[in-house]
Amino acid sequence: MPYRVVLIGAGIISRNHLNAIRQMKELSAAAVADIDEERGRTVSGEYGIAYYSNYKEMIRIEKPDIVIIALPHFLHEECAIWCAAQGCHLLLEKPMALNVKQCDAILGAARASGVKLMVGHTQHYWPANLLAKTFIESGVLGKLLAIQDTRHLYYFSEHRPAWFLDKAKAGGGILMNLGAHSIDKIQWLTGSRIKKVKAALSYEGTRGNVEGSGCIFLETSSGVSAVIVQSGYAGVARDETELIFTQGMIRLVSAKGMWVSRDGRYEEVKPPCSADPFVLQFEDLLQAIRQDAEPGSTGEYARSVIAALEAVYRSDEMGVEQTLDTE
Repeated sequence: MPYRVVLIGAGIISRNHLNAIRQMKELSAAAVADIDEERGRTVSGEYGIAYYSNYKEMIRIEKPDIVIIALPHFLHEECAIWCAAQGCHLLLEKPMALNVKQCDAILGAARASGVKLMVGHTQHYWPANLLAKTFIESGVLGKLLAIQDTRHLYYFSEHRPAWFLDKAKAGGGILMNLGAHSIDKIQWLTGSRIKKVKAALSYEGTRGNVEGSGCIFLETSSGVSAVIVQSGYAGVARDETELIFTQGMIRLVSAKGMWVSRDGRYEEVKPPCSADPFVLQFEDLLQAIRQDAEPGSTGEYARSVIAALEAVYRSDEMGVEQTLDTE
C-alpha cells in the first residue's frame, strides 16, 4: 500500500509536491487543507484530492502517514508539534522555523513521537548541485577555496503575500527566505557548517519592515570562505553560484545547469541525473522511514541554517562578526 500524504497549505509550492507524488507509486496524495477556501478547492480540484479548511480535522479523518507543512513561517512550530503528536512523519518546508528556540521545540516533539522529520532544503536534490558536489569531493579541480553566491529577485512585488514582509511572521526578509537557500547550499556543498558571519543589510523596501538586501561574508568549519550577495530591489533576476578551486572554477545555476572552467573559458557539463528534485526529496524521506534512519536534510541540519541566519541578523545589528558553535 502506498503511503498516504496530505498537505497543509495550498500555495504555489503545493503543486511541486503534488506533481512529484503523481510520479511515485509509493505515495498517494489524499487531501489538502487551507483556510483560503478558493485556493484550497482549486488545488484539490486540480489533483482530485479532498479539501479541508481545518488541518486538524483533515488529519483526524484522513489519518495520513506523511504530512507536508507549507505554511507561513510563524505557523511552523505549532503545526509541526501537533502533527508529530498524531504520529505523522513530517516534511516541513524551509525555513524550519523563526528561530533556534522554535527549531528545538519541533525537534523535541518529533523525537518524543518517534516520527521522521525532514526539512525541505531542495538545494540537495537539484541535479546540477549534485554534480557540483561530486566535483568538490573528487578533487578533480583541486582544493575548494571560496564560494560566491549571488541572488537577485524583486522581493517587494504587490503579488507577494503581506506576511512575507512582516518580520514577526516571516522572521526576516529576503535573507530569511532566499538567504536560507544560499546558506544551505554553501553548507551542503562543503559538507560543513557556517562558523563565522559578518553581515551588512539594508532596509529600503517599499513594503513591510524586513530587509531588502544583504552582503554577507562567511567562513565554514572546513575553512572555505564564502560571500552571499542578495538584492530584493529593482534589477535583473539572478541566481548563480561560483565555486573557486586551485585548478579551476565552477559556475552553478542550480535550476539550469553547471559549467566548468579549467583554461579560461566555461564549458557545460551535464548532470547524469535529470530527476525532479521533489521526487528525489520524497525518495530520501521514504528511505528514512523504511530503514528507520535519518533523511538527508534532518531537523538538526535545518536548525544549523536557522542558527546561521540568526547570526546574520545579529552581526548586522551589532556591527561585528559573529562566531557560531559548530560542534
